[in-house]
Amino acid sequence: MARESFRAVFNNEFVSSNANAAMQLHEQARFGEIVGNKVHYSFAEALYLLERKKMSLMKDGKKLSFDNLMKHAQKKDKNFFSRFMVYSDLRNKGYIIKTALKFGADFRVYEKGKKPGEEHSKWIVYPVYESGAMTWHDFAAKNRVAHSTRKNLLIGIVDEEGDVTYYECQWLRP
Repeated sequence: MARESFRAVFNNEFVSSNANAAMQLHEQARFGEIVGNKVHYSFAEALYLLERKKMSLMKDGKKLSFDNLMKHAQKKDKNFFSRFMVYSDLRNKGYIIKTALKFGADFRVYEKGKKPGEEHSKWIVYPVYESGAMTWHDFAAKNRVAHSTRKNLLIGIVDEEGDVTYYECQWLRP
C-alpha cells in the first residue's frame, strides 16, 4: 500500500481525491473508483483509510475525523457499523472488497491476487449483526442473488465486540 498520506474532500455525499497518492493507491490495491480525474471512495473505504492514517479528510476547509465520518455514515445507514466491520476485517486479511449494489448485495470480494476489472469477484457479502434476525426467506433471496450472479454467498456475522465470523454458502448439484 502507498506509504504517503493524501488529502481527500467530503461534500456530504461522497469522499474524493485527485492526489497522486490516491491514484497510486487505487492502482496498487484498488481503493476507490476513478471518476474523471478523481478517485471516489465509499464511506467504508474512506473510513478504513482514515483509520490507517493513509488519508486526511477535509470538509468545508476543516479536518474531519474518523468519528465524524462514522456518525454521518450511520445516519444514512443504521447497519453501517456491521458493514464497516466486515469491510475492515476482509481488507485486513488481504482481500479486495468493493461495493455490490448492482448485484443486490453489500459487497463483492475478490480472491487474493485478483483485481476488479481484470477478474470477477468470487463472493457477494451480506454483513449482519449477531443479535439481528434473518428469516429463511431473506436467506434464500440472498442465496438466489449469489447464484444468479455466479458468486458464492458469504454472510459476515458481527458480534457485540466487533469480531466477524463468516459462513459461505454455495449451490451444489448432486
